[in-house]
Amino acid sequence: MSDYYGTLGISRGATQDEIKKAYRKQALKYHPDKNPGDSEAEQQFKQISEAYEVLSDESKRNVYDQYGADALKGGGGGMGGMGGGPGGGFSSMEEALRTFMGAFGGGGGGGGRGGDSMFNSFFGFESDPQSASMRQGNSKKINLTISFTEAILGTKKEASVATNITCSSCDGSGASSPSKVKTCSQCGGAGQVHQTRGFFSMTTACPGCHGKGKTITDLCKNCRGLGRTREKQHVQINVPAGVDNGMRLRLAGYGDAGEGGGPPGDLYVYISVSPHEIFEREGDDVLIELPISFSEAALGVKKEMPTPSGGTARITIPEGTQHNKTFRVRGEGAPNVHGSGKGDLLVLVAVETPIGLSDEQKKLLSEFAKLEGSHNSPRKRTFLDKIKGLFA
Repeated sequence: MSDYYGTLGISRGATQDEIKKAYRKQALKYHPDKNPGDSEAEQQFKQISEAYEVLSDESKRNVYDQYGADALKGGGGGMGGMGGGPGGGFSSMEEALRTFMGAFGGGGGGGGRGGDSMFNSFFGFESDPQSASMRQGNSKKINLTISFTEAILGTKKEASVATNITCSSCDGSGASSPSKVKTCSQCGGAGQVHQTRGFFSMTTACPGCHGKGKTITDLCKNCRGLGRTREKQHVQINVPAGVDNGMRLRLAGYGDAGEGGGPPGDLYVYISVSPHEIFEREGDDVLIELPISFSEAALGVKKEMPTPSGGTARITIPEGTQHNKTFRVRGEGAPNVHGSGKGDLLVLVAVETPIGLSDEQKKLLSEFAKLEGSHNSPRKRTFLDKIKGLFA
């Protein structure tokens, strides 16, 4: 036999006020929104809901006190029409939430935002009645391709974006004239309706005017009552210096116009940077490969290097420079897009082996080879020392 008093933690002589307080405390503790995925809490919430439905109704409580819970489960109604299962009560948590929603005109549709509204209202968190009519406009997205140099230096671009803007004919009211806007008769212009049942109380947007407080008797012919029209807008985009491939720029307020006085959405610009012929981006550093000849690597050389910003930088390649050696030129890379200084220019040396040698060049190289000692090629000498044992 179900002990509804024990479920709520109250005595059999509890007053209606004590029953309500006990249920409020238990419902807050075991509500599924507070315990997502907890089947035990779900079962407990179902039991306390069943107990409260009986004990808060004096006629049902009298029957329960005299004959027990079984006396309330007959007649196919179960719980006086509250429960759906043949045994009375709630057959599922979905049904329990649907029942609570039904108490406020929610019909048979359970779950969704309506359940949240009921729960928030019950525990003192009333929603803003204007939120139903005031809506932020949708945000838009476009792709913008720029050159490598434009990304380094920054640039200005113009884009054409189709957006919903406030109707110029009705100034967003949606009516053919101001006289065609009337006070909503259902809410008296308040834009909201208040419903109460027992100790439950909920304020919602008026269904007649959708929270606007007014209705339109003759729609604007330009926007057909929407208050917005779709037009192409030319937008100036300031691309900051240092922007990189894949970055996103946000232009606040350049999306669709809001509804009911709500703010406009934003425009998001996704950046694509075209590859450069000689430069390659690595964060805020810029990499360039510098091919040099065998003799330049051996004897050393000075080189004038182009920089990403369009200038030049002079670097010194010391004698004996090896292939893949990297030299760093400070502050000649890409500017940080957030203004935190600049990266460096990284010069990667690529030593080329000479090809297409003339007879004279071959002769000179042969003479050089005879004069070449092991100290001229330390990596080669180390390698030969390591493999000697393999051929012993």
